Amino acid sequence: MARNAEKAMTALARFRQAQLEEGKVKERRPFLASECNELPKAEKWRRQIISEISKKVAQIQNAGLGEFKIRDLNDEINKLLREKGHWEVRIKELGGPDYGKVGPKMLDHEGKEVPGNRGYKYFGAAKDLPGVRELFEKEPAPPPRKTRAELMKDIDAEYYGYRDEDDGVLVPLEQEYEKEAIAEAVAKWKAEKEARLAGGGGGDREEEDEEEEHIYAVQADEQSDEESRGQEEGEEGIQTFIAHVPVPSQKEIEEALVRRKKMELLQKYASESLMAQSEEAKALLGL
Repeated sequence: MARNAEKAMTALARFRQAQLEEGKVKERRPFLASECNELPKAEKWRRQIISEISKKVAQIQNAGLGEFKIRDLNDEINKLLREKGHWEVRIKELGGPDYGKVGPKMLDHEGKEVPGNRGYKYFGAAKDLPGVRELFEKEPAPPPRKTRAELMKDIDAEYYGYRDEDDGVLVPLEQEYEKEAIAEAVAKWKAEKEARLAGGGGGDREEEDEEEEHIYAVQADEQSDEESRGQEEGEEGIQTFIAHVPVPSQKEIEEALVRRKKMELLQKYASESLMAQSEEAKALLGL
């Protein structure tokens, strides 16, 4: 094992010693932003971080790097973004500008704002990784609801069913169904009638026939003097009808027509004052 004196004489050791003497040694960025107490140096480290971010964003655009490499690059970019935020806070503490407010937004190569959850963002090919694409798919917007006025524009007579018979299809179907319903009702009535006749005998059948023939007939002993005016004779036989209201005679009708004609003539040719005087005279005479 070489001694320390021999190590110090190697070419690498001598080259590093020469750089230190000339002041050309590359200074390393502090691990913590709080360790920097000079504003120009803080600005320098921030610009350095931005340069590294730009390089890695350009690399991550290549989708052929593989899923694991793309995920690692995306993690490194997000780590550098957090570090840049720490340096911006330190710059503000040292009296520099507030880059959090005046700085530009993080954009991708297409000029669009970088999508991602709060704090973690996806760049380039990382947006197309399995499980990531679903995060940015937006649900389709629901269709706009129609107003009441727009709904009423489509409502006409056909909406309420007033034109259902215009097509020439519904009416024949209804007529056919009506015939079937009538035939079914008649068959049912006949079956019930035959069942009653079979159970009650012939005497009941004659009584039912008689009732069916005279369902509108009225017995003669129930007629009153006023109801006897409404009786009429038919050609086939005598049918009895009842007048439930008093029927005026021909003379009463003529008197009512004469009075109505008089009133019309008075209203047409006589003035209101003359009619008032006529009414007073009739009242005085007791007419």
